[in-house]
Order: sequence, then structure tokens, then C-alpha cells
Amino acid sequence: MEILPNASVSVFEENGSIEGFIGLMNNYIAGIFISKDKQSRGIGRQLLHHVKENHNELSLKVYEKNQRAVNFYLREGFLVTEKQEDRENGEVEYEMVWNRA
Repeated sequence: MEILPNASVSVFEENGSIEGFIGLMNNYIAGIFISKDKQSRGIGRQLLHHVKENHNELSLKVYEKNQRAVNFYLREGFLVTEKQEDRENGEVEYEMVWNRA
């Protein structure tokens, strides 16, 4: 099964167990996924910093109702550049962008 077919994927592994990964399509973050029992331990931050090292700009989309994720990206220097409605499900979605200062 191909979840992110054209993405480069970076994996966070500890003690032989994959605990999270980030999928990147060019400069677009297709997703950060962390095992539920490993969340809030800095894994997402480490994965994000890993991709920031090789990019001057990153973008992503996140639903407004996912305040935990929105706050995470704001803390990591992303700015909301657009607010729109997802046509597929009617949810309000933010486009967020990070630029190397």
C-alpha cells in the first residue's frame, strides 16, 4: 500500500522500532506521523528539524480544528498564509509556511 507514493520519507527509529516518520514532497510536508504512545516526546520536532536542515522553505496544510498540530507548527516558526475550506469535507484548513530566517 502506498500512502505517500512520491514522497521522500525520514524515519525516527529507536531500539529497532519505528516510532514516527515525516513525508516530504519537494518542499511540502505531506505528513508527520508519530505512534500514539510516543507523542509529546519531541519526535515530531526532531523529524521537522531534520527536514529543515536541507530546505529554505517548507509548507503544509493542517485542519483548523487540529489545534494541537496548529500550535506545534506555530511554535516551530510556521505562519498561516491562507485559510480555506477543504472542498472534500468542508473542514477549515490552514496553509502554513516556514522560511529560513
